[in-house]
Amino acid sequence: TGTSQADCAILIIAAGTGEFEAGISKDGQTREHALLAYTLGVKQLIVAINKMDTTSPPWSEGRYREIVKETTIFIKKVGFNPKAVPFVPISGFNGDNMIEASTNCAWYTGTGKDAGWFKETKAGKSTGKTLLEAIDAIEEPSRPTDKPLRLPLQDVYKIGGIGTVPVGRVETGIIKAGMVVTFAPAGVTTEVKSVEMHHEMLVEGVPGDNVGFNVKNVSVKEIRR
Repeated sequence: TGTSQADCAILIIAAGTGEFEAGISKDGQTREHALLAYTLGVKQLIVAINKMDTTSPPWSEGRYREIVKETTIFIKKVGFNPKAVPFVPISGFNGDNMIEASTNCAWYTGTGKDAGWFKETKAGKSTGKTLLEAIDAIEEPSRPTDKPLRLPLQDVYKIGGIGTVPVGRVETGIIKAGMVVTFAPAGVTTEVKSVEMHHEMLVEGVPGDNVGFNVKNVSVKEIRR
């Protein structure tokens, strides 16, 4: 899936009255999306608090602080470190704080000690005002290409005219045509004929890539998940 390939997730939260509360309720989508992202291996998160122009009053600092407080509690329960998560109040409809700092929320875009977003990770501290700056501050994870190939299978397909095509995300090492690979726990060894990602041929798949690869003389039944 696209999520399983992502290095960072942007969690969009609606600031409108009732909308935020519905999203973080027991069966709410906000809670569900944060949990899904973490479960699928996304370890970096940005929280964008949208529709700030619809709060009462518009661009309410109190509403923003309330949402940050509540969201911090539940993303911590999911597994994220809140100190490493930037919270950005935005209006997607009007473009506030998306690319340029807005003039509608001096409490956030001003020079006060609590202004802007802040995050702290092992790599250091970073600050900013806009969603674009938060995206630019995403840390690129290491890609362990020097280790042996490890590729957990998500599924195995049989495609007419091509043959058996296992699909999964490369965790370590590289995969390319001509390699001999072994499937566990079946212990089946075979050669990789080709590697594709999003219907395009790849010279090689590296960690983070969600790939499909065609293998020789192996049936779907032999290498099921």
